[in-house]
Amino acid sequence: MRLHILGICGTFMGGVAALARELGLEVEGSDAAVYPPMSTQLEALGIRLMDGYAAEHLRPAPDLVVVGNAMTRGNPAVEYMLDAQLRYVSGPQWLGETLLPGREVLAVAGTHGKTTTTSLLAHLLESAGMAPGFLVGGVPGNFGVSARLGAGRPFVIEADEYDTAFFDKRSKFVHYRPRIAILNNLEYDHADIFPDVAAIQRQFHHLVRTVPGNGRLVVNAHDERLAEVLAMGCWTPVETFGIGRGDWQAELVAADGSAFRVSRKGEAIGEVRWALLGNHSVMNALAALAAAAAAGADPRALLPAFAGFQNAKRRMELVGEVAGVRVYDDFAHHPTAIATTLAGLRAKVGRARILVALEPRSNSMRLGAHADALAPSLADADAVVFLHRPELPWDAQRVTAALAGRGATAPTVAALLAALRAQARPGDHVVFMSNGGFEAAPRRFVELLRQPA
Repeated sequence: MRLHILGICGTFMGGVAALARELGLEVEGSDAAVYPPMSTQLEALGIRLMDGYAAEHLRPAPDLVVVGNAMTRGNPAVEYMLDAQLRYVSGPQWLGETLLPGREVLAVAGTHGKTTTTSLLAHLLESAGMAPGFLVGGVPGNFGVSARLGAGRPFVIEADEYDTAFFDKRSKFVHYRPRIAILNNLEYDHADIFPDVAAIQRQFHHLVRTVPGNGRLVVNAHDERLAEVLAMGCWTPVETFGIGRGDWQAELVAADGSAFRVSRKGEAIGEVRWALLGNHSVMNALAALAAAAAAGADPRALLPAFAGFQNAKRRMELVGEVAGVRVYDDFAHHPTAIATTLAGLRAKVGRARILVALEPRSNSMRLGAHADALAPSLADADAVVFLHRPELPWDAQRVTAALAGRGATAPTVAALLAALRAQARPGDHVVFMSNGGFEAAPRRFVELLRQPA
């Protein structure tokens, strides 16, 4: 069987391609962005890649076209696919119908922390000898690949609430039919497709409806919006988690979140010591531990595995240190994620200066849906340089003005790097925050620091 994947170089669709190839299928694909590292990863798997979305790429006709959710009507390949009446499905539908039946699916949903929690859960199950399959929206450091079939029964999947395809506007996660689902948190996001938070809650409840009665829901005990989702109807046992709250509880040993004690329903489990920082990381850890326990792993035996966990790329990834300046790359896409990440770093570094370079890259950021919350989310930053490209449809001065002298804008990445270089000094921590490529700004800044002043 020959599959052609439209949008194959995206992290999710690239993972679908890798899984299909591992199943023994013939896989090819098209994308407008065929370049390393994803292109080299896919080509190494024997997957043929085509640049652009030409109709010719679908001739001769493949057995099935798998359509990424970045594809829209008007795209030449999409229009040809429809006119020629080719057989097509979305990526999530292909997974749900082809790969996931017969597996014990563990789905990780939430506005924040999905990639980290999915990576950690797969790592914990691997350490328990359960050989899970997984599909992660990033590259987990412990595995080096974003997806694999796995030899065991569990399959861990990052369960995104974004819509499925141009022909299926349901959230991706409704296709996965998990037995165990983590509901990590729920906030307003994706302003391009959801009018309000209630619309997102309805999609989360669609996910809740698919979890069987003999399964498990692992739910953030602090999140009122998730409590409202469960109040819409719940048919599955629920275990909650939180810092000082819930069935699974953490008690901080270190203020920066690098060490904490775990208990379950009042019974001590043990202590975690690891490299991650922040209360949000502690919450991700509790969620993953509770889900692994629901899958049959011994939670006490799992605790040593946390010390060996390597987070996915671009999650407060230290990309370099030059002359005492430490430079990080972080996949920030929402004010809450920005605030919790910086709070964790602040707890770690004390009074050292934190400089932030911020690119408003997500659809919600670009539309200005989070504009009023951005300045408060940057409270732990000593200085902020905001990338204000000319095409940004709202005035970033409303953010920098609220930073009371700590903020500035730059119209290009080059100007942003120059502004940071002028401020950086030994002992500083410089954090680049974007859920896009940011024109490789973190690594360019490291190189800039190496040049004579």
